[in-house]
Amino acid sequence: MEIILKQDVQKLGFKDDIVTVKPGYGRNYLIPQGMAVLATPSAKKVLAENLKQRAHKEAKLVADAKTVAEALKAIEIKIAVKAGGEKLFGSVTNADIAEVFAKNGQEVDKKYITSGVIKRLGKYTANVRLHRDVIVEVDYEVIPEQA
Repeated sequence: MEIILKQDVQKLGFKDDIVTVKPGYGRNYLIPQGMAVLATPSAKKVLAENLKQRAHKEAKLVADAKTVAEALKAIEIKIAVKAGGEKLFGSVTNADIAEVFAKNGQEVDKKYITSGVIKRLGKYTANVRLHRDVIVEVDYEVIPEQA
């Protein structure tokens, strides 16, 4: 079953992508939730026209995302947390990384950051998706908090 996504769906595709899914997934979940519409020939023509008109705006969005990516790479991230030896009391999540970006003037939503849950001190890498074409790897370090 072919559908057109109306919004980004994790592990399936981005907004305005035409994807093939199993009929039950499309009929029972994606379409009723408003995440997708059926890919009829007329819907495909409308989509093609919308994409053509959006191409110029898209180029500007990619350029803006690349400048933000350079700014994020320039930020040195050190997250201080309570730790006992090498193990952390708690964990470091995407929300903590987003908070550090916000303190440095770069607003990034935590759902666009992929790093996993960190439970030990050390150096790690997080992927930040700023646009469907711009994904930047940001290095950060988890250090013990000084009492």
